[in-house]
Amino acid sequence: MSLRLRLLSVWLRRVEKPALARLAPLDARRRFEREAPLFRDPPFVRYREAELGGVPVTWAEAGPFGPPVILWLHGGAHLMGSCRTHRAMLARLAALSGARAVLPEFRLAPEHPYPAALDDALAVWGGLLDRGYRPQDIVLGGDSSGGGLMLALLARLLARGERPAGALAMSPWTDLTGTSATLAANAALDPLLPADRFEEARRLYLGDTDPRDPGASPLYAAFPQCPPVWLHVSRTEILCDDTLAMARHLETGGTEVTLELWEDLPHVAALFQGWLPEADTVLRQAAGFIRARCP
Repeated sequence: MSLRLRLLSVWLRRVEKPALARLAPLDARRRFEREAPLFRDPPFVRYREAELGGVPVTWAEAGPFGPPVILWLHGGAHLMGSCRTHRAMLARLAALSGARAVLPEFRLAPEHPYPAALDDALAVWGGLLDRGYRPQDIVLGGDSSGGGLMLALLARLLARGERPAGALAMSPWTDLTGTSATLAANAALDPLLPADRFEEARRLYLGDTDPRDPGASPLYAAFPQCPPVWLHVSRTEILCDDTLAMARHLETGGTEVTLELWEDLPHVAALFQGWLPEADTVLRQAAGFIRARCP
């Protein structure tokens, strides 16, 4: 564990986790937006705002890029997060993989509960196809709740015979039933996420929707003819079992799964790329997966 990781873990545990535990959802959203400048842009980054399928998006590019496109769905418990909070991480991933990244500004709960975000993700996918991209030119990605949203999108696409080049998720929230063992077992170990806000976040996102709905909890979805999937999580996260169960579910269906299981890494630590050595390593691993899928 690097010194910077030790310092980050202390700051998250003493400052960020208590804030997430006490703030109302919209206040937490505003706080996350104010903290976006903490995430460092890589050199020569370019951001371009546009629209795909009627949904606002941000293109993130850093250096030369080829035909692969990373369609990334950001995390934030379905209640917060934006292109602005995640674009620096995606710009670095784009630079490392030789791709370009697009981040949808999909609708958030509680103003827009399920299935608004999934509808927006499907619309952006359709917008990419309308622009001439083929499914095999696109890699799906997401982190935390966005990782679960991405996997739900992947299941929908596979059901209609559209197969992306691959998919990658960092600490995805895949099971909204609340039955994951690490939700309780890692409540004290997780340096960032307060487990006691789980029920509130689920209620605000789902309303009366059954948490076993495959569009909300991709752990209960089918993945026919699924492309290779790369998953990353730390053993100390409350969402650890969400990732491990998802890996088993995909492998049972015949999917090739790469699982990166780390020790003592904060939730979606890759956001701190450019400052945290472990974050840079995670993004290099993710970029290697993308290059292998889109040579």
